[in-house]
Order: sequence, then structure tokens, then C-alpha cells
Amino acid sequence: MKLCFATNNAHKLRELRQLVAPEIELLSLEDIGCSDEIPETGNTLQENALQKAEFIKQKYGISCFADDTGLEVAYLNGAPGVYSARYAGEPSDSIKNVELLLTNLEGAPDRSAQFRTVIALLIDNAPPVYFEGTVKGEITQNPRGESGFGYDPVFIPNGFRHTFAEMTPQQKNKISHRAIAVEKLVHFLSNLT
Repeated sequence: MKLCFATNNAHKLRELRQLVAPEIELLSLEDIGCSDEIPETGNTLQENALQKAEFIKQKYGISCFADDTGLEVAYLNGAPGVYSARYAGEPSDSIKNVELLLTNLEGAPDRSAQFRTVIALLIDNAPPVYFEGTVKGEITQNPRGESGFGYDPVFIPNGFRHTFAEMTPQQKNKISHRAIAVEKLVHFLSNLT
């Protein structure tokens, strides 16, 4: 079975290739010759993930999956959520996003938050299948750590004392929202082969 992962992130692709069954040939956007700007105009993580997967499936005729991730902060009624990457406006800027988040949380009595990843899978003509991963935690007062990306320097997962950015990639990948969603996807795919 050939399956495209709608990502340009070589690290994510390599990681998944090690996890899926050998009967599944996992292709990147580059492998299928896609250099298009893939639309992400949904109002939810699920809509965005599906939109990306549908774009590839319709244009290239290959089974596909795509993911979308957001940081959801309780005090901000779930914001930045689906707009996490563009929270401080366009073009996307992680440092400005983190600064705006911390400004909006000044004096907040509740700093609880969660990272959530949704994966949408489209195989042949079957209806879409979704896989979700969530990690709950809280937002720090100040950024800490050099690893990771995005909001990792201000997110401490529950049960830990370090932010995602203070963890090694291996530590983060064992407990992350994306890892949880990917594990569900891999389990589903292993039952198909």
C-alpha cells in the first residue's frame, strides 16, 4: 500500500517510516511531486487536517493523511487553537506568538492548557478516519529551554517540571500529543496490512 503523509517535515516523515508496517510505503509531498501551497482554512483542527488530506487525495489520486496541531488555553477560551501558528498575525512567527500568549495571560488565575493534534486519514474511497492526541499542562510565566519549536518553551506537561523545550526530542516524542495521535494511526494501519 502506498500512503502519502502531507508534510514537508523530513523529521516527522522519517520517524513515521520507522513506525509503520513494512508493507506500507510512506511517501512525502516531495516524493509525489507536490510543491503546492496546501490550503488550511478550516475553523477546527479536524477541518484543517481533512482539508490537507483531501487536497492531496484529489489532486494526486493517492491515499493520504495529514495532521494539524493547536495549543488550547483554558483562560483564553481555547485560543489560540486552530490559529496557533498565526496567533500574532502573518507571516507566522513563533517568538511573537509566544510573546502575545504571555501578554494575554498576564495576571491570569488559570494557566492550564493542552496541546492537541488531529490526524485525518483518507484511504481509497473510504470515509475519513480521525486520530487525536492530547497532552494537558500549563503555561509558564517565561519561556524556558532551547529545544523544540512553537510554544514548547512555555508549555509544561502535567506530571513534569520541565517545558517541552527543556526536554530532549526523545523525551518529548514519548509523551507528546503528536506521538499519541501517531500511535493510534500506526495501530489502525497495522490492522489493515
